[in-house]
Amino acid sequence: MPYLFLIAASLAPLPAEAVMEHRYVYFPDRNLVATPALFDLPYEEVVFAAADGVRLHGWYLPGATAAPLILFCQGNAGNVSYNLENLAHFRRLGAGVFIFDYRGYGRSEGRASEAGTYADARGALAWLEGRGLPRSRMLYFGRSLGAAVALQLAIEAPPAGLVLETPFTSLAALGRRHYPLLHFLFGWLLDARYDNLAKIGEVHVPLLLFQGDRDTIVPEAMARQLFDRANPPKRFYLIRGADHNDTYDVGGAPYWEAWRRFLREVGDRS
Repeated sequence: MPYLFLIAASLAPLPAEAVMEHRYVYFPDRNLVATPALFDLPYEEVVFAAADGVRLHGWYLPGATAAPLILFCQGNAGNVSYNLENLAHFRRLGAGVFIFDYRGYGRSEGRASEAGTYADARGALAWLEGRGLPRSRMLYFGRSLGAAVALQLAIEAPPAGLVLETPFTSLAALGRRHYPLLHFLFGWLLDARYDNLAKIGEVHVPLLLFQGDRDTIVPEAMARQLFDRANPPKRFYLIRGADHNDTYDVGGAPYWEAWRRFLREVGDRS
């Protein structure tokens, strides 16, 4: 998850907050490199509206009638097509998946912002509920920046369970850790906060948190801070040898087994 905005900010005059965010927090790719058809996965192209009306794009991969459904909030770089391997694994577990691009990513219109990503997730949930899919069958999954989006949605519209992967405590804290000499500038540089640490105590659903012990972006200590403040029931799954973007590769079969177990446990509760 790139956070080079702090370096750039130290080398150039400060532009407006919105410009800083667009350049140094969000790294969208407009080009889809493939579709779920690459893995022979049945899917539906979905065009839907964010909560504030922005036109968005996503993919819906249906599961069995009573299967759990994963609402997938991706990280800050790329687009939905960067997550195809994950989608294939989720379908092998029997779960349905809805993954969507934030505004400004892939085929979604608009320009990314913190408020915008939250509105996008609300729109994704509204689309699913409009299809008759109840939250009692849903898990929200957020990776990296997407963890903040999934967490906020879980506060507003609690699902059956929440899965966070490589989550940071807040954007400001992450920046201070990597560039401590610039800590006094954070309030000027960014409008986005993504303050997960302040919010996680408001979540009251089962939590599974994945974290790599060699994460060079989000340190393990940050993930543990969030976990310590979270309400039970909760489980912390440390992936030995994993960096920020290779958790599922390094985690391998045990990683996916942890997913399978959580899906089953949450299903038993609903």
